[in-house]
Amino acid sequence: MTDRSKPGSKSDRDAFRHQLVDAGCTTAEIANEMRARYRMRPREAWRHAHGWTLQTAADRITLASAHSETVGADASLTAKWEKWPGPGQRRPSVSVLLAMASAYGCAPSDLLDLLDRQALPAADLRALSYPTPSPSAPELQPVHTAPPVSSGPDLVRLAADESATWAQWAEGTNVGDIAIEQMLAEIRALAGDYLTSDPMPLFVRTRTLRDRTFGLLEGHQYPRQSRELYAAAGYLCALLAWMSSDLGQLRDADTQGRTAWLCAELAGLDDLRAWVLSTRSKVSFWDGRVRDAVAYARRGATFRSSGTVGVLLACQEADAWSVIGAHDEAVGALGRAEDARAAVAGVDEVGGIFSCQPSRQDNYAAAVHIRGGRPTEALRAAGSALALLSVQPVRAYGTEAQIHISQASAHLSAGELDGAREALAPVLAMRPDHRMAPVAQRLSELSTVMGHAAGSSSAAVGLRAAIAEWCADSAPRHLALSPGSGSA
Repeated sequence: MTDRSKPGSKSDRDAFRHQLVDAGCTTAEIANEMRARYRMRPREAWRHAHGWTLQTAADRITLASAHSETVGADASLTAKWEKWPGPGQRRPSVSVLLAMASAYGCAPSDLLDLLDRQALPAADLRALSYPTPSPSAPELQPVHTAPPVSSGPDLVRLAADESATWAQWAEGTNVGDIAIEQMLAEIRALAGDYLTSDPMPLFVRTRTLRDRTFGLLEGHQYPRQSRELYAAAGYLCALLAWMSSDLGQLRDADTQGRTAWLCAELAGLDDLRAWVLSTRSKVSFWDGRVRDAVAYARRGATFRSSGTVGVLLACQEADAWSVIGAHDEAVGALGRAEDARAAVAGVDEVGGIFSCQPSRQDNYAAAVHIRGGRPTEALRAAGSALALLSVQPVRAYGTEAQIHISQASAHLSAGELDGAREALAPVLAMRPDHRMAPVAQRLSELSTVMGHAAGSSSAAVGLRAAIAEWCADSAPRHLALSPGSGSA
C-alpha cells in the first residue's frame, strides 16, 4: 500500500486541506476539520491548516516573536509544544503561545482545548486572557498582540502568582532517589553479567534501561538527580559501545562511545570520563585505529579517578604500542599499569566489565610480551592470569579465551604445536554465543602465524581448519547474517 492511500499520511492531509480550501473554508474552519478528522491537538491542527512543516512553523513562530519576548523555536520543540500535555512533551510558555497565535493568525485561546486549560498554570491562563485578533486580519500575516500590562496591586499579585507557579514546577521531579539507586544497581548487574552471560539478551536489557534513562532526562528533576541520570546514561552507553564492539559492529560502537562521552561531560564525573575513554580506546584498537587507541588511553589517564580504571588504561596503551612495534613504549606502559595498581585507593563504582582485576592485567601483559617476541614472559603472565582467574568469584570467558590464545602463541613461537593445540582446546570448545569479535580476530591472527611457522603438517592444517570453523560459527557472524542486517 502506498503512502498516498494511508489515512492521515501527509499526502492524505494535503489533499484534504486543498479540498477544504477549494470549498471556501477559512483557516480556522480547516483547523477544526483537521482536529475532527485526524484527532489532532489544537496547535498541530492549526499548523496543518496552513500546510506547514514543523520547521516552517518553527521559523514563523520565531519570526513572530521578534517584537516581544523572542522565542527560539525549532522543529523538535514545536513538535513537543504541539503534543503537550502528553507524556515527555514540553509545556508551551505564554510567550510561545502568543508567538504561535501571531504566526498562525488566530487567538491564543484557539490553540488550547480543555486538556490544555486544565494543565496550564492559572497565571498563564490569566496572562492569555486578552482581545483576540480582528477577523479581518490577513490569515498568513503575523498578528502581534500582547497581554495588557497590569498595574498597582494586580501587577504585584500577578508577579507573585508567576513566582509561585515557577516554584511549583522547580520543586517537582519525575524521578526519586530510590529509583536512581535502583537504576545504578541494575547497571552494576548488567556490567557484571556481561562477563559470563550471552551478549544479545544483555544488549536488549541494557538498551531498554538506557531508553528509560533517556526518557527520564527529558522530564524535570533536581540538578543533582539530573547529574546522576546523566552518569547512568553514560555508563549504559559505554556498556552498549563495549557490547557493540564485541559483536563486530565497530561503527555503532563508536557512536555509542561519543554519546557516552557527552553524558560523562554533562555528569561532570572524572571516573566516568576515564571509563568512557577506556571504552573508546578499546573500540579504536579493534577498528585498527591504533594511534587513536593510544591517545584515548593517555587522555583517560589524565583524570583523577578511583578504582582500577587507571590500570586498564595503561594496559590498553601498552597493547596498542605493541601492535605497531613500539616495544619500549609498550613495556613502559606496562610499568605504569603496575604503578596504577599500587595507587588504587578506592573501589570501582560499577564493576564487572568496568573493572580491571589482576587476571585481566596479566592477560594484557601476556599479549604485549607475545608481540614483543618474549614468549617466556608471555607464558609466565598467562599462567599467572589463569591462576588468578581460577580463584575469582566470576570468570570472564572473553578474558580467559584471550589468555589461552596468548599461551598458544607462546608455544607456537617455541615450535611446540602440540602445546599450542592443547592451549586452544578450551577456546575451540566455547559456545557460539560466547565467541566474540576480539577473540575471533586474535584466533585468525594466530592461524596466519601458524601457517608460516608450522607449514603444511597435518596437525597444523587441522588446527587451522578448526579455527576457521570456529570463526564461521561465532556471535558476530550470526549477527551479520541475521534478518534485517543487510547480509545475505
